[in-house]
Amino acid sequence: MFATSEDVIRWIHEQKSLGIKPGLKRMQWMMERLDYPERRLRTIHIGGTNGKGSTTAFLRSILQEAGFEVGTFTSPYIETFHERISVNGQPIQDEDLVKAATVIKPLADELKDSSLGAPTEFELITAICFYYFANIHPVDFVLVEVGLGGRLDSTNIIHPLLSIITNIGYDHMHILGSTIDQIAREKAGIIKNGVPVITASLNEQAKKIIEEKAKEKKSKLYEFGNHFRADNIQKGNFQEQFTVTTLFHQYESLAISLLGTHQIRNASVAVMAAELLNTYYSFVIEKEAIYNGLKKATWPGRFEILSKNPAIVLDGAHNKEGLESLILTAKRHFPDKKGTVLFTALHDKPLEMMVQQLDRTDYHIVFTQFSFPRASKVDDLYRISNSTRKELAPDWQQYLEQKIRTLHNDELLIVTGSLYFISEVKAFLSNKEIRPFALNESRN
Repeated sequence: MFATSEDVIRWIHEQKSLGIKPGLKRMQWMMERLDYPERRLRTIHIGGTNGKGSTTAFLRSILQEAGFEVGTFTSPYIETFHERISVNGQPIQDEDLVKAATVIKPLADELKDSSLGAPTEFELITAICFYYFANIHPVDFVLVEVGLGGRLDSTNIIHPLLSIITNIGYDHMHILGSTIDQIAREKAGIIKNGVPVITASLNEQAKKIIEEKAKEKKSKLYEFGNHFRADNIQKGNFQEQFTVTTLFHQYESLAISLLGTHQIRNASVAVMAAELLNTYYSFVIEKEAIYNGLKKATWPGRFEILSKNPAIVLDGAHNKEGLESLILTAKRHFPDKKGTVLFTALHDKPLEMMVQQLDRTDYHIVFTQFSFPRASKVDDLYRISNSTRKELAPDWQQYLEQKIRTLHNDELLIVTGSLYFISEVKAFLSNKEIRPFALNESRN
């Protein structure tokens, strides 16, 4: 049916034209036909607007350090499609992707001719993930990242050990709703009966809705700033250093290489999750695993520093809250550098809110565009901005090639916006020798 993994990826991407179809019926139908593989998995469900990927990375690293084999299901990908389904950070192998997809395709074809309609791109990947971890490569845990929203997301058929809701902000408003209340209700839809839930949401409206949902589901709620907290926050040498205090222990002098105070919250959530797995589910996770796991955790495209002198940073800040965190982190770790931001985003994002965040900085803003079905037009982004320090660069490859060649050590170049854009930029920079210096190294 499929000769190569490229055939599988092509087939999956062909479903993009179906768009997003929220709902669980197609997933439930496929899982029933597969004898419910998701029920044979120990899962942890991770939702929220920002921080899902980083929280997944922190928790995976902790569990690995504790000696467990950990599967992850994340989106979108940064470097290769295969990384969306990984084991201990290693992407699914070609032959396993082909094997799992070969099982799913006949079901997708049958669904297409039914009243439920064809499964979406994301539903296909989710089904492949669950089949893979249940039948091809069983693992100790599967960390499942929500694709969009929560309540009607295709991942929401699982009954996890823990539910995690990171921060909540404005994103996918055309689907989830235009207010924080509406968005939070969709995110809180992953809370299951009796399943503990951890949240790092800072928005009071969102917290209230999560609290109400947890109470309704009789789920014990653990809130950042209430049941666990981070203190003694210090900026290290391209590290964040802090102390986490939970209901059970205190962890002094923790260190992470993912930068930003928002990452401290995400790391704290991972610590709380590890504590609950250790305390209530009897999975042995020593303090050493928490310290080493946090220190070793990495996540591409999240304030990823390609070079320090001159400073070049990639960050998939795809909404208002993401950009706010990015700017705060840049000012925190590169306070004296003159900044330039190369920015583009998808047209269904809260563009005005995002551009306003950029306008408030003293950075030079360069608007661009990239080839993607939902990408914004460069002229539209430029028109939204009220900055006096803005310019157009429709060809981002040409702009980057010229800009990087002329960067000085007192400058900071931030490439940000859509994670899909960041993925293209990473591929471009890794495959093209456009630099007079090696990335990750400093100029003399």
